Amino acid sequence: MIALALGAAAVWVAKDIPRQMGAKAKGERLARMQASPQYADGKFRNTEPATEIAFSSMPRILAATLRDRDGRHPHQPIPLVTPDPGATADGLHVTWYGHSSALVEIEGKRVLLDPVWSERCSPSRLSGPKRLHEPPVALRDLPPLDAVLISHDHYDHLDMETIHNLVDLQAAPFLVPLGVGAHLERWGVPATRIVEMDWDDTHKVAGIEFVATAARHFSGRGLGRDETLWASWAIKGPTRKVFYSGDTGYFPGFARIGEEHGPFDVTLVQVGAYGDAWPDIHMLPEDGVATHVDVKGGLMIPVHWATFNLALHEWPEPADRTWAEAKARGVRLAVPRPGERVDVDNPPAVDGWWQQIA
Repeated sequence: MIALALGAAAVWVAKDIPRQMGAKAKGERLARMQASPQYADGKFRNTEPATEIAFSSMPRILAATLRDRDGRHPHQPIPLVTPDPGATADGLHVTWYGHSSALVEIEGKRVLLDPVWSERCSPSRLSGPKRLHEPPVALRDLPPLDAVLISHDHYDHLDMETIHNLVDLQAAPFLVPLGVGAHLERWGVPATRIVEMDWDDTHKVAGIEFVATAARHFSGRGLGRDETLWASWAIKGPTRKVFYSGDTGYFPGFARIGEEHGPFDVTLVQVGAYGDAWPDIHMLPEDGVATHVDVKGGLMIPVHWATFNLALHEWPEPADRTWAEAKARGVRLAVPRPGERVDVDNPPAVDGWWQQIA
């Protein structure tokens, strides 16, 4: 029996993990990438160079992961809110599902951001960062979507199994940065449902305008890096606007985004999974608040925290530091529980719910 189990596991690894890696662009897709101002010498580049994690620091980082592990997890279950399936998409609402997955309801249309419903954000079902809470809603219970937005191809933002399910459950197109469409096509997404965009490209879906805006990050699902583009996003309805940072380090480009596309009624900004060894690719919470100010945001909703343990800081720290900085800078803030629907025009008061379980 053990031999059979090991054999089955080996077959799964040989089949599934290579598919998780996605595919490399070729043909017209590759030609369009090569024509991008962001592309040079076979890779995409940041406008503001980002320092990569040095291999010499890896032993120290790996050793640190074995220390103080208790503080990187909540001590009680993370409270979930079950979304109301009958809610209309009128006005402007944001439902945060955990990490960077969120539903934006803007003037009657629905946009899903970076959906990750799998138990692990990893190419393996057996190892890698595991969810700290269940998704607050099943994929099959999501309302009809008008668009699915992807910021980049890392496993905690682009999940193969979730994409598989959304292809069958929804009819919405997938808007992705350059090169990411190759992954989606390998996973069975019809080419007619893939819209690939460079920075500053715009595309309209159901009356909503999407702009792929700059970010300071990197990409890659295997050993290769930066063969696909990463992006932040501006979402523009007839009268309302939303900004989503994706994963990014802080850089002057956010002020330009604010000048060209702001002000925004609400921002969803990355504030978690930061560290001293990667300061240029994930923002500190204080940087996240500065980004919100730079893009001329109204209400700020912090994302990229609480769901997966991806860094060495304590679990509640991103929310604590964001709250403190928001108060210091007079920024309107909402910190919803996973599944909680935020009315941007009437947001709930910040109540420190995460501190009660940390």
